[in-house]
Amino acid sequence: MNDRTRVLVAVSLTVGLFLAVQLGALALLEPFSESGQQAVDDPENPTNSLLYFGAILVGTGVMLAAFRYGFEWLIRGLVLVLSAFLAWVVLAELLPPAISVVSLPAGIAVGIALLAYPEWYVIDAAGVLMGAGAAGLFGVSFGLLPALVLLVVLAIYDAISVYRTRHMLSLAEGVMDLKIPVVLVVPTSLSYTYLDGESAEGAFDEESDSGSEDRTQPETGEDDPEPADPERDALFVGLGDAVIPTILVASAAVFVDSGTLAVPGITVNLAALGGIVGTLAGLLVLLVLVFRGRPHAGLPLLNGGAIAGYLLGALASGLSLSAALGL
Repeated sequence: MNDRTRVLVAVSLTVGLFLAVQLGALALLEPFSESGQQAVDDPENPTNSLLYFGAILVGTGVMLAAFRYGFEWLIRGLVLVLSAFLAWVVLAELLPPAISVVSLPAGIAVGIALLAYPEWYVIDAAGVLMGAGAAGLFGVSFGLLPALVLLVVLAIYDAISVYRTRHMLSLAEGVMDLKIPVVLVVPTSLSYTYLDGESAEGAFDEESDSGSEDRTQPETGEDDPEPADPERDALFVGLGDAVIPTILVASAAVFVDSGTLAVPGITVNLAALGGIVGTLAGLLVLLVLVFRGRPHAGLPLLNGGAIAGYLLGALASGLSLSAALGL
């Protein structure tokens, strides 16, 4: 496989994983709404976003302390339990009632698979289930203004944590070695295996939906302007980089009443579709920058694209700008 083909395959797989998270979240919106999965009493309250951001800060501090004092096993155990739980919740909502009884053992099986055989496709499958479930839950719980506030605040924090404090790089070194589904692993080589103990080198941009975050840089490092090595065997994309912009996509599908699109199996409208297109546009720009060999915060591009696409879709569906902003 030549270098161009490797890059195209990696980009295609990454886009496919993002789409799987987004479409999965949209498929979960109606079941979550019907079963009362809304996590807050007032989804229109923007302080919900600030509370979630506070939880991210606390989670980041706890993880950094755990890695510093040798409690990595505790972080791994908590994430595996959360993975199994979210897989159970997602499958319970998506499976037909006649076979929904298998959702619990299936969720447990996801946790066991991650523990016993954390190959890249196991990590990715669990990550898509977790990401879709988390984005769907936040989508039905966050109105338009809270979702927009959350994306703006996290984009700013992401930029600061990567370009200024760089504490996400330290966290990345610990998280990547745990082989847990807080990243989406995108192989660029047919022979690639995630079981060989590959470190965080060559990875980029991760912020998990549970509040844990991770940033690593391409192999050349931030101070080296040379292009990234196209021969590296895998890219590592943060699960949160897929989840956070999808929260706005899901919120738009729930809280925007105009521009509804009849698509079987999912809840979607022009505003949500615009958010999807904008997120993927931001992702493509991010991947171009990454392959040029420099570390970049993902959420400024991804959230910015999601917000721009959402606003264009909302305006195209007939909403005023103030209504689109949730004011």
